[in-house]
Amino acid sequence: MLTAFFSVVVFSQEKTQLCAACHGPDGNSPDPKIPSIAGQPKLFIETQLVLIREELRKSEQMLPIVRGMKDPEIIKLADHFSKLPSKGMETGAADPALLQRGSQKAKELRCGICHTADFGGQKQVPRLAAQREAYLEAEMRAYRDGKRSGGDTIMAATLYGVSDADIRALAHFLARSKAPTGLR
Repeated sequence: MLTAFFSVVVFSQEKTQLCAACHGPDGNSPDPKIPSIAGQPKLFIETQLVLIREELRKSEQMLPIVRGMKDPEIIKLADHFSKLPSKGMETGAADPALLQRGSQKAKELRCGICHTADFGGQKQVPRLAAQREAYLEAEMRAYRDGKRSGGDTIMAATLYGVSDADIRALAHFLARSKAPTGLR
């Protein structure tokens, strides 16, 4: 029994330290190009890790970490990071015109239907609020341009034909939206 306890403690520290190296010690990424994973819905994190492990979602950086990872390990990591509070990491001043344009585009595209009204995500749908702006912009362009492996076809269809300027405004608005509280 005691051995099982220590293996869980060692597992948690080792794996979370690997994640923290890129995603930040508290799951809030210090790197604008790397997503924050704190406060993401547990099922979303689990799904992404499995997709990467099975090479259905391409990530050269993540594959060596998740290759061979067992489902119970994935579940523990997802549980850990989903419980951490998300916080906005953008430090630059908000552009009022971009915020308004992004807010309007989010309404037009009906982003709140899947990502929830506060953009906090749910189940297998990610939290967008307080996510890294550069990451959001790059991922939305990849969806729109059909370059996002393991992605949802609904996102590709939603972003089809959306201009770079509108994607930039959406990313600016979402990155500066208040991070939701509570588990999803």
